[in-house]
Amino acid sequence: MSRPLCNHYAAILSSVATAAGGRSGAHVAGAVHCLILRTLPHPPPVHLLNHLLTAYGKSGRHARARRLFDAMPHRNLYTYNALLTTLAHARLLGDMEALFASMPERDAVSYNALIAGFAGANLPARAAGAYCALLREEDAGVRPSRITMSAMAMAASALGDRALGRQFHCQILRLGFGAYAFVGSPLVDMYAKLGLIGDAKRVFDELEGKNVVMYNTMITGLLRCKMVQEARRLFEVMTDRDSITWTTMVTGLTQNGLESEALDVFRRMRAQGVTIDQYTFGSTLTACGALSALEHGKQIHTYTIRTCYDDNVFVGSALVDMYSKCRSIRLAETVFRRMMSRNIISWTAMIVGYGQNGCSEEAVRAFSEMQRDGIEPDDYTLGSVISSCANLASLEEGAQFHCLALVSGLMPYITVSNALITLYGKCGSIEDAHRLFDEMPFHDQVSWTALVSGYAQFGKAKETIDLFEKMLSKGVKPDGVTFIGVLSACSRAGFVEKGRSYFYSMQKDHGIVPVEDHYTCMIDLYSRSGRLKEAEEFIKQMPVRPDAIGWGTLLSACRLRGDMEIGKWAAENLLEIDPQNPASYVLLCSMHAAKGQWNEVAQLRRGMRDRQVKKEPGCSWIKYKNKVHIFSADDQSHPFSKGIYEKLEWLNSKMVEEGYKPDVSSVLHDVADTDKVHMLSHHSEKLAIAFGLMFVPQDMPIRIVKNLRVCVDCHNATKFISKITGRDILVRDSVRFHKFSNGLCSCGDFW
Repeated sequence: MSRPLCNHYAAILSSVATAAGGRSGAHVAGAVHCLILRTLPHPPPVHLLNHLLTAYGKSGRHARARRLFDAMPHRNLYTYNALLTTLAHARLLGDMEALFASMPERDAVSYNALIAGFAGANLPARAAGAYCALLREEDAGVRPSRITMSAMAMAASALGDRALGRQFHCQILRLGFGAYAFVGSPLVDMYAKLGLIGDAKRVFDELEGKNVVMYNTMITGLLRCKMVQEARRLFEVMTDRDSITWTTMVTGLTQNGLESEALDVFRRMRAQGVTIDQYTFGSTLTACGALSALEHGKQIHTYTIRTCYDDNVFVGSALVDMYSKCRSIRLAETVFRRMMSRNIISWTAMIVGYGQNGCSEEAVRAFSEMQRDGIEPDDYTLGSVISSCANLASLEEGAQFHCLALVSGLMPYITVSNALITLYGKCGSIEDAHRLFDEMPFHDQVSWTALVSGYAQFGKAKETIDLFEKMLSKGVKPDGVTFIGVLSACSRAGFVEKGRSYFYSMQKDHGIVPVEDHYTCMIDLYSRSGRLKEAEEFIKQMPVRPDAIGWGTLLSACRLRGDMEIGKWAAENLLEIDPQNPASYVLLCSMHAAKGQWNEVAQLRRGMRDRQVKKEPGCSWIKYKNKVHIFSADDQSHPFSKGIYEKLEWLNSKMVEEGYKPDVSSVLHDVADTDKVHMLSHHSEKLAIAFGLMFVPQDMPIRIVKNLRVCVDCHNATKFISKITGRDILVRDSVRFHKFSNGLCSCGDFW
């Protein structure tokens, strides 16, 4: 009676173990355990208890497995191996090692469990140590199996050790496992991950009876090594492809910058009725985002809804990223808000999306909301929100995130440090940026570029160039952004020949193809130095026409130099590119006004009204106690307006005593000079500075942000104010940073 029951119970427990258990498996194993205790004599047979121990282990009930093991009066090698495997899968490494050490005998299964435990816990070096211990027991008849060699190929890959990988390959051949697909496939993957794609291809070619798994592994390796043509050829010769094959091609092509081809493969995949999973959708949406293919992305979004993948957190995150990259931030926000569950990836996609679309304040708010939801940021999330603070020139919030980086242990990540350097540079704290740079143990291209750009924006041309030359001497390769910083520094310092030399070196020595921003820097370089004819010749020789910023730069210089001929040429081209851009009208008005040609000014203004072109009103803002105070010219809406205007009156009288004379050249109205002086005295940045003098503590600098370029008079007046009050005043306008201290500006009056 007991033997048939034992066999029956053993069969049930074997089915539980084969099905990989789970909650239902644990329930079945527990029920059978009760039946064993009720219906069989005590103690039950060892082989039956071994089946029960394995079923508990496969069901994830390692505590029950341990109690059963401890209660067994008799154990054999299978018993020990069953518990050892359970502890390895549960990542209970201390218990696993203690049990292994206590085993009266061991076989290859024992060592395989130990190796799997270390490898699963991402400890490949300890897995390799366990393998070496196994080899020392070969004399005792313990030999590695194909399972061992498969695991060790993965460990060598994780260690990135080419020599060790080749040793394992030699041992695989010596043991006669070279023909096994179970071993060959991880071996191909190992060589590919180690960058030895030739060896991977050799192993693949020598394998017999190749199946779809081997093909998928080889294609993945080729794509990882950017051998797209070879991967494509192998894909096309396959007679049997599964969904992993198709997804591998879509993902690999996207990662290699071939997004259009990735979408073509996706279309073929759909046409053949292949099952599409979350990874396929994720890679395809990434391709759409890279191409800014909004309509195609919307179609895939619809398809995810039809296939019930829209609630998948992985797909939802990819949709947020796609819409953000396609400049449809509100659609990204809608997808994000509808997600049933969100993880760090989805939150990061939304925060980055806000930043990419100029919604920096929303990015900071989303970060705070993420923290309230109990999700801890990673280095990429924190770096992204710090970048948004940099765009807002919000030093106070950025400094708080700096503290968070220190407290959370994310400061060593280069992503975070680079973002902080950019933040301090953009907020005018270039000394803090450089101090942080010096504290970093390692600098990459982004670190150097962030510091170079910070010095360039601050107008410190010599320091910018010295830093750039040091970057080159360290062997760090500059990119296009680095050269924008260097060229703009040369422009602001009037280093025409040096800037021209860097521009041609960028192409010849570094292989960087100039883009619009580089050409604009060169136009600015010539224009600022008054070499307007050279700027004109440079533009005529450019392979592309300047953008609106380039023409506006030339036009601004023509206004400053009074060159009507080139100025009209620049204005005509600016109007052709961007008819609604008010800059051409305003700058031409300024040129005519300077010459007293008020009829021409009136005609230009009529043209603006007829075309419904509106000049962006100037405004300045200052942050105090986490509140932003915004001012416009002649603004009297602020609660402290009375005190602000009284402060300005006092400042004006003191400035006149120091020799200040208002510069009325920027007032474009045909009115008396006294009226022009009155208009100048209440510009937005002066109101913001007066507020700062009233409320910002004496030992702190006053930080102002303006949406337009600072006018000549306000620039001159702020120098006087800094000297009179003994305060440092930092003004970030649409062009650059100005640090006013003791009557001088960091830009050297060249902006």
